[in-house]
Amino acid sequence: MMKSTAITLVLAGVCLTACASEPGKTRMEAVTPTEQFAIEVQSEPVTLQLAPHEGGASRRQADSLSALAQRWSDEGGGEIVIQTPIRDGDPSAAYRTASDARDILVSRGIPPGKLRMASYTAPEGSPPAILVTYPHYKAEGPACGRTWENLTANHDNRPYNNFGCSVTANVAAQIANSADLLSPRDLDPPDGARRQQVLDKYRKGEVSSSAKDAQANGAVSSVVP
Repeated sequence: MMKSTAITLVLAGVCLTACASEPGKTRMEAVTPTEQFAIEVQSEPVTLQLAPHEGGASRRQADSLSALAQRWSDEGGGEIVIQTPIRDGDPSAAYRTASDARDILVSRGIPPGKLRMASYTAPEGSPPAILVTYPHYKAEGPACGRTWENLTANHDNRPYNNFGCSVTANVAAQIANSADLLSPRDLDPPDGARRQQVLDKYRKGEVSSSAKDAQANGAVSSVVP
């Protein structure tokens, strides 16, 4: 369950404030009189279920894990949790399959620090599957144009009832990673080698900038007759 917090978002000139509404949802509320609509960010974890195998992960499971790793990379996903069932099925098969799943994800570019092994108790009657899960968020904007008013009869200079709706809906539809509405991303580590190279050239009085690319000079090529 999300904690009740106040988050301020500045995105494309639109200022919104977040507060927790119901479990799994965060509502980005309006903060100015001209912002009448909210963006809802829903938590929709991505989960892959793997059947335990005595010989470890199968070929089909390896393909599914590769697809999950690619999606995780595209979405800038957070921590991946690999959960094995306890007191259900064959513990050794579950361990081998979960261990293989971790190795496959690492081989597909997932940093080991982003992977965590855990255990869980499978619900009664359900198959004892290995669960591979990472957090995923989906932004939902408002439905616009449901009601309209006579815009020529607005004598008090107030925003009409659909004012700003399309802008808010477009922000929700175009954002690449909805988790960015909840908190900023971690910074990548600095490039120490490049920094040292620039400092060395600076001390020698040399040009420290990168070489100019002829393709980026903005010149218009001549027309071939």
